[in-house]
Amino acid sequence: MIHTSTWTALRSPVFKRLWIANVISGTWVSAHDTAAMWTMNMLAPSPFFLSLMATVASLPFFLFTLPAGALADLLDRKKLLCLMNLWLATGAVGLAVVGWLHLLNPYVILACVFLIGVGFAFSAPAFASIVPQVVSDAELPSAVILGGVQLNISGIIGPTLGGLLIPWLGPNFVFAANGACFLLVILALLQWERRPAQPRVPLESFYDSFVTAIRYVRYAPGLQIVLARNALLALCISAIPALMAVAGLRALHLSPSSLGLLFTSMSAGSVIAAVVIFPWLRARYSPNMLITIANLLIVLIYVLMAVVQQTALFLFMAAFAGAGWTLSACELWVAAQRVMPAWARGRMNATIIMFSQGAMALGGVIWGATAAAVGVRYAFLAAAALRLISLILAWPLSINFTRALNFDPATVANVLPKLTYTPQPDEGPVSIALEFRIVSALRQEFVSLMREARLIFLRNGAHNWRLHEDLTHSDTFRLEVTFPSWNERLLQLERMTQAEKKVLEKAWSLHRGTSPPEERIYFSMNKEVRMYRKCDIQPSPLATSPFNLGTQKIRLPRS
Repeated sequence: MIHTSTWTALRSPVFKRLWIANVISGTWVSAHDTAAMWTMNMLAPSPFFLSLMATVASLPFFLFTLPAGALADLLDRKKLLCLMNLWLATGAVGLAVVGWLHLLNPYVILACVFLIGVGFAFSAPAFASIVPQVVSDAELPSAVILGGVQLNISGIIGPTLGGLLIPWLGPNFVFAANGACFLLVILALLQWERRPAQPRVPLESFYDSFVTAIRYVRYAPGLQIVLARNALLALCISAIPALMAVAGLRALHLSPSSLGLLFTSMSAGSVIAAVVIFPWLRARYSPNMLITIANLLIVLIYVLMAVVQQTALFLFMAAFAGAGWTLSACELWVAAQRVMPAWARGRMNATIIMFSQGAMALGGVIWGATAAAVGVRYAFLAAAALRLISLILAWPLSINFTRALNFDPATVANVLPKLTYTPQPDEGPVSIALEFRIVSALRQEFVSLMREARLIFLRNGAHNWRLHEDLTHSDTFRLEVTFPSWNERLLQLERMTQAEKKVLEKAWSLHRGTSPPEERIYFSMNKEVRMYRKCDIQPSPLATSPFNLGTQKIRLPRS
């Protein structure tokens, strides 16, 4: 195993500039969140509005992240990120202007939080996808860890900064400064000189790209496990952002500086977990065991937060809550990166974010309503009980399998047979057919491999897959795979990984014969057949089988 330093990725000048810009911007984002929370507490009569802010911030990730991921795979990611950071700057400065005009109310704050969340939702998949472009493969693990460290450093400094500036300069100054710092990120992006890779085949349309993401998730069992684990974690962990501010402001009656210190404590615990505890635990425990330990810590923290009434102890518990959250989230994020191919990384990252943030939004409503109905203490106890139950239910969904996955692209050049006609990219449907001769002793192994082959074809572009057994020859099987267009067939070859290629080669090797099964490619003639609106078919009395059409007389209408 190769061990790299946490700071290795900073050797890349581009990543270093982006990282520093995001630390500065993220710090003011955290200060902005503290100022918005404090302003809402001053304006809203119910704790439900406070907890609703976490829901409104998460909702755009559920609604827009998947189309944002499709855009990240289709458009220039640098231009997309610049545009979204300009949107974020406008939203933050707009909130400051509304505050200076004395037009703020709880609904205006929620609307601005939502619009800023939209900007982050469209930025997240694109930024996650450019990281492998600005660092080497050896630096990538460090870059992933540093991304979490950046968020937590910002989480440590930002809330404290916001807590100090709110009584001195007011929350509107914090909103305006946050907007200005988004321009630093744009400046760092503009200094990135990259050479966009040119695909060997035409890219999909936005709609097709969107559908491809859904199809890939549907036929990727490993990704489904990671999605389920992320959603369960997010649903339960949402109690932290939804209830901590309510507990601090309404139960402990914290001042602005103390409220900032509460979030700083949580982020400090996250940094310690990411830099010190996480590498130590990963070297000793499997991913599934590590997540179990972290979540048992979260359950304990929820119970303690329900009973602790002293501010100092509550701040100490917040640090442990941040550590448990980081340990669980980081390991699940690493597992997610291992189960997605490079060609769909933007869309798959968007899918992970969408599921997680959707669960966070739902959890925020649940815990906010629970706190408003029965109090913060019982809401924390309910969150502890639900996390313990979900941990037991999720135990069979282990993520340990992700360590053995390989998504390196396969070499599939010159695999197409000689064609009498090469279709245009958008023409289709196109079908491929192969006939296998399998001895009876290998039948079960062949069928098992075909189950894997079915998932490979369907998640990589096919929209239909059929395996037929010849009723007249017990050892003969026919495989038919249909693609909606010729371009989708070419994209399927581009997307194939080395692991997938080995599965198909193993299945093909079971064919009885001196050479592999011959591949035939068929182009749909449905459009040509539909040119004849009426067709009078008169079966011959010599036909002895409903499948024997060779002796039928077909009369087409005269033109």
